Amino acid sequence: MATSNTPDIIYTKVDEAPELASASLLPIVQRFAAAADVTVGTKDISLAGRILASFPEHLTDEQRIADDLAELGALVKTPTANVIKLPNISASVPQLLAAIRELQGQGYAIPDYVEDPQTDAEKSARARYDALKGSAVNPVLREGNSDRRAATAVKKYAQANPHRMGDWSADSKTRVAAMADGDFFSNEKSATLPQAAKAKIVLETANGETVLKDGLSYPAGTVVDATYMSAAALDAFLAEEIERTKAEGVLFSIHLKATMMKVSDPIIFGHAVKVFLAPVFEEFGDEMTALGVNPNSGLGDLLARFKDNTKIMAAIDACMAARPPLYMVDSGKGITNLHVPSDVIIDASMPALIRAGGKGWGPDNQEHDAVCVIPDNAYAPVYDEAVKFFKENGKLNPATAGTVQNIGLMAQKAEEYGSHPTTFEIPQAGTVKMILEDGTVLHQQSVEAGDIWRSASARKAPIEDWVNLAIERQKATGYRSIFWLDAARAHDAELIAMVKPILEARGVSDKFEIMAPREATRASLETITKGENSIAITGNVLRDYLTDLFPILELATSAKMLSIVKLMQDGGMFETGAGGSAPKHVQQLQSENHLRWDSLGEFCALGESLKFLAETNGNDRARVLGEAVEAATQGILDHDRSPSRKVGEPDNRDSHYWFARYWAEALVAQGEDAALAAEFAPVAEALAENEAKIVGELAAAQGKPADIGGYYHADPAKLAAVMRPSATLNAIIG
Repeated sequence: MATSNTPDIIYTKVDEAPELASASLLPIVQRFAAAADVTVGTKDISLAGRILASFPEHLTDEQRIADDLAELGALVKTPTANVIKLPNISASVPQLLAAIRELQGQGYAIPDYVEDPQTDAEKSARARYDALKGSAVNPVLREGNSDRRAATAVKKYAQANPHRMGDWSADSKTRVAAMADGDFFSNEKSATLPQAAKAKIVLETANGETVLKDGLSYPAGTVVDATYMSAAALDAFLAEEIERTKAEGVLFSIHLKATMMKVSDPIIFGHAVKVFLAPVFEEFGDEMTALGVNPNSGLGDLLARFKDNTKIMAAIDACMAARPPLYMVDSGKGITNLHVPSDVIIDASMPALIRAGGKGWGPDNQEHDAVCVIPDNAYAPVYDEAVKFFKENGKLNPATAGTVQNIGLMAQKAEEYGSHPTTFEIPQAGTVKMILEDGTVLHQQSVEAGDIWRSASARKAPIEDWVNLAIERQKATGYRSIFWLDAARAHDAELIAMVKPILEARGVSDKFEIMAPREATRASLETITKGENSIAITGNVLRDYLTDLFPILELATSAKMLSIVKLMQDGGMFETGAGGSAPKHVQQLQSENHLRWDSLGEFCALGESLKFLAETNGNDRARVLGEAVEAATQGILDHDRSPSRKVGEPDNRDSHYWFARYWAEALVAQGEDAALAAEFAPVAEALAENEAKIVGELAAAQGKPADIGGYYHADPAKLAAVMRPSATLNAIIG
């Protein structure tokens, strides 16, 4: 529960570029908010913070930190919650290992991550680390459904200043490849529970029964799914696509989300690595296994282990030469699509490729058409249809395009993103059964060794809340509103049976359409091409995918989206945009002391958070502050004060100076609160008078390496010194 000393607004401490930016922006926010008696505190949900909170017994008293994620998880279930959530790392295994090594190097005696734990201590540590993988944060905090859209000021700016789009040609060889059968889509079964139930998942084999998961509990009305991906069908599909891609003379790429889908997708990624290097694994498999090679960790890990083994490296080189060229993450450094599972994240990689006219970078550092392998057919049709649409119609024109907003079902671990504890790589052939406590077999499926089986669920209350949120948004906008649900998919059919009665009871059935994702993709693209607007009402994964796809096409980035989570207990969470490009931003800061991260998403979230606080707490000064934030955000856009990508030009810190200045000037100009105007008059004056000095101090900091004391766990003093280099600005802000 929230306590009397809980800050009015919680600003999350995260990772990478957003956290670097916070070191500059948060002192400004806290200074301005204090003028309205609004307190802004922080909670640490970074990967490093979550690691340290998981191993208190290994740390000294001075090193121990609170479990802030658990505390936030309790807060978001209260009506007083007001959280500004920045994007955090959803850790892949390579990221987790790197963070562990960094913390150990800083003197934190946390245990190693053991690939094959043997002792009880190793098994305990591994279980705790496994809980930190992938989307460990979002399911805890997302106690509400998602309302994501481009802020009005951002959309207007994008139309007035259209970004560059790659040209599409009708004869482009770029295509999307998905499995015809044997995937999660084709094998899915789903049922809605008529009453509350407990369940277990068992694997029955010739050798007996193994309990995979026990103690599952579902409230009445929960939609419970079960499905699996055939390992044999996956391997056959991958082998066929590799050969077909070679014949077509284009790049080969695979697009997954090994961060959010932390159990299933790294396994699928590992299959891709192993099939791509099949001759190498066939010849040296035993030796590779003995040395701890796990294809799920990617080609980069494999190459690092064998860099001094000339025989295996020669076999790898020969295999790569015989394969189609790979889509590259960084062609200059030789980092391929298969190097690290978290390097190519589908919701960022596919929109970027589509925006670029279907082109990806090859190992020759040139752009080429590409085959985009998305094994599961549940969502591949979205990207397949988008590619086909642009081949037929040419690129989207951001200057005239309408917008696609999103209402997303995500509360209480809805759908696949909540499936981590109930996803398994099957050890031997048999039958997986979901058995209710009364003995009823809810679902059963025959599986083979290596198949990936998973169960997911969506509860009735979040589903009803999602539909009602969609009704509210449609009423507020009048936009074309489409439920992206496929009657041919088992899970979606259950949702449709719940959605239709709610729409009918509210008398709004005529205002909504229900379409499968492929048809909804084309309808939405046709709508925005005409300059009109649409609302996509989607499940959890599509919420994630579409709120990158359409913003990247419309705005060039998804980091500038307004993302409001209306919590089911009446609190609010305000998310600030995507962080997919954040690693490159950190690397540039460390090498050149230039941070190109754009905090526009943070500005949008801050304005909404302050206005929400005014509504819930009756603090009218918070509303004035929030409206002034919107004016400042408009000023950033109107005067082109967003960060540049190149060293020596204005960066993130410059944009924060301008944001503070425009915010102060807006507070002086408003006529509702004379005391606020008076308080910020000298601030606005000082920021304007010292413009040249402040801008000069910020510019002088750039161009040389920056030491922040760590990638995953920066030193606070070093970070503050790097991100607040203007003594003049610091003195004015305080």
